[in-house]
Amino acid sequence: MLAGWQVDASTVGIAALQLNAYTAAFSVTPRGRIVDRIDAMKVFVATLDEGSLAGAGRRLGKSPAAVSRAIAFLEAHVGTELLHRTTRSIKLSEAGERYALVCRRVLIDLEDADRAAAGEHSAPRGTLTITAPVAAGEAILRDILDDFMDRFPEVSIRLYMLDRPVNLIDEGIDIALRIAHLADSTLVALRVGEVRRVLAAAPGYLSSHPPITQPADLADHQIVAMTHFGIDSWSFPPLEGSTVVRSVQFTPRFVVNSIRAAVASAAQGRGVVRMFSYHLAQAVTEGKLQIILPGDEHAPLPVHLVTPQGRLSVPKVRAFVDFALPQLREAFAAHAAMCNTTTRDVSERNG
Repeated sequence: MLAGWQVDASTVGIAALQLNAYTAAFSVTPRGRIVDRIDAMKVFVATLDEGSLAGAGRRLGKSPAAVSRAIAFLEAHVGTELLHRTTRSIKLSEAGERYALVCRRVLIDLEDADRAAAGEHSAPRGTLTITAPVAAGEAILRDILDDFMDRFPEVSIRLYMLDRPVNLIDEGIDIALRIAHLADSTLVALRVGEVRRVLAAAPGYLSSHPPITQPADLADHQIVAMTHFGIDSWSFPPLEGSTVVRSVQFTPRFVVNSIRAAVASAAQGRGVVRMFSYHLAQAVTEGKLQIILPGDEHAPLPVHLVTPQGRLSVPKVRAFVDFALPQLREAFAAHAAMCNTTTRDVSERNG
């Protein structure tokens, strides 16, 4: 058994699949060679990541027919159907869901073993898989990754920008940028900073509409609603001396699931928008948007880099953390400062 592998025996089904996965990877039977089964696992995982046989083929340099044969080979070996395939989509079977989790862990252990044998534990190299929220990846992380790849030419980056929770172990992620209160104590978390949830509107909109001096005033204003932040109501912290969370109901003028579109619409005077501070920092700095009601914001959300236990000892992960963490801290602090220094007293401006 490889170092660092722990069998999860919480259920008999998962334990059996874990044992079967290692048997499939490291034993020789008349049904196929070791390399065939490892390759089939890579094809299986790539198919899930890419969402299609053709996508897996492009990623691995294989034809769709070769991908299909590899998955059929793996299904024959484990004795059950792993994927439900149609002409339009693929879907994991119940057994496939469990087996995918195990395959990812097997492949991670194999990669660690290869790195150790090749001496990678003393030099950063290989593929580093990172996930981050879409806007943070585009606005902050992307430039840092460019510099990192220049500094470490033997490290390749696979960046997944996703606005959804990601299980780092199940999805084979080395490190993630997370903006939230953390609940998973199995992860190593490194504090980056914090972000504010702010309200903003275009100066022209604010000068031509009634003053906004308290959250309740928003009910009489046009709202640009971002799906991540509520499309028909916004909450606000209790007033001093109270424990009741305040809520403002509204009918939005514009609802959108794109951060860029929401910022652009608000900057064009379509109404008030609620976003994270780093979403709006550039528009605020350029004078296109103005922060309002800063005294009624919720407490800031923490930002962390998180990685599974043990991954910090891998040179490519350690190198990225050492390289990126100071820059991320500086970037998030700068975005918060942009919003702080350009906040004005809206009631005075509109009065």
